[in-house]
Amino acid sequence: MRTTVELPDDLLRRAKAVAALRGIKLKDLITSCLEKGLSSPEKEPQKSGKRRLPKEIRKATGSKIPALSNAELEKLLVQDNRGI
Repeated sequence: MRTTVELPDDLLRRAKAVAALRGIKLKDLITSCLEKGLSSPEKEPQKSGKRRLPKEIRKATGSKIPALSNAELEKLLVQDNRGI
């Protein structure tokens, strides 16, 4: 069966690269991943309520760096992809 699915550009690039490295068609890789994902036991539903993010993250060296929100991370990724 044929269908259309929108995938994030980065995910599609990674999937194409993995398929090429394995010497298989992209269709076969996606089919295999879907079958594995659908056959694995479902995880317990997450508890309702908001999860709190840490205000800072400690590096292995012990130094602290501030945690970034999803919006801040996305902004950095967009800038990085544009070469800014």
